[in-house]
Amino acid sequence: MKKLNTLLAVSISTLLVACGGSDDKIDSPQMGVFSLGVSDNPSDAKDVTIAFKQVVLKNDSGSISFDVSDDGALKQVNLLEFQGQAVDTLVSGQSIPVGEYQMCIYMQRSETANADSSYVITNDDNLFGLTTNSNGSCGGVGATDTDTGRLFFNKAFTIAAGTNSFVAEFDLSSGLQDPHGNKDYWTLKPTSVQLHNISEVGAIEGSIPADVMTQCEVAAGGSEFNHAVYLYQDTALLENMTDFNIDAVVAPDAAPIASARVNAILDQNNQVIGQSYEFGFVVAGNYSLGYTCVAQNDDPDVTNTLDDVESPFFLHADLQDVEVTNGTVAKGEFVSSSTI
Repeated sequence: MKKLNTLLAVSISTLLVACGGSDDKIDSPQMGVFSLGVSDNPSDAKDVTIAFKQVVLKNDSGSISFDVSDDGALKQVNLLEFQGQAVDTLVSGQSIPVGEYQMCIYMQRSETANADSSYVITNDDNLFGLTTNSNGSCGGVGATDTDTGRLFFNKAFTIAAGTNSFVAEFDLSSGLQDPHGNKDYWTLKPTSVQLHNISEVGAIEGSIPADVMTQCEVAAGGSEFNHAVYLYQDTALLENMTDFNIDAVVAPDAAPIASARVNAILDQNNQVIGQSYEFGFVVAGNYSLGYTCVAQNDDPDVTNTLDDVESPFFLHADLQDVEVTNGTVAKGEFVSSSTI
């Protein structure tokens, strides 16, 4: 997918100006520069493309709409191409009044398979429509269109004087729901996207030794594997690390807050020389990591365990006390069993 360089149109729906005589002075509002990108924690699919329509900010003074289209065409982003710290830009360097805002991202939703809209391509190359169950609106352009899906961020955020760069990070592992019942389309849960101020987050990156991956595959059996690293808040022991069925987790068990795909490291000759992972936007704090080779068996709507005969799920190895600070990249290197 080509990267779109878009000049964004800004419409301010409400502008309050005090009127007076020729000697009156009108105070210009203090401005901040707003930018927004999108990134992803991965899903077990080949392609998850969202057709973005608008980004809308609102506060008590009204709403500001940013048209993210490219010469009238929807901005389609395959989120799987932007993992870790990789970001695709929706809004770039737009001046807006400082203050508190809430935000909506408007996407085109489609319950039918349509490569010109939002869609999912599964690992067996089938094309499905992608929609979202909207539960909030910021007003502005396109809010009431029948094909508009609204991703609403409940938490307010601040635009300060100077540069304000944000990332909307999608967690597709827990928020992408496959077709079920009489539905022949995929659904993106509105809660599966979080807004991060880039100045207030760090990152984690590391590698998985080959022998650890092999041992996991032997323990799992079968022939299909999907290697991933799960992120847990604070201390979570290996035996307490669970899957993404968050609502079913009871202490001392701990549910993951994100996952990252394990990808091959290639040399200049495209030869595999290792396996690595990366979490791009992590709030400062202490974390634990769990590695699995059967992430494809983690269905966020049910509890998956090692005892599942057809689709066993388990965490094979863990890493403790990974400390993340703002603006830095923490190292999370899993240890080869030969060195333990």
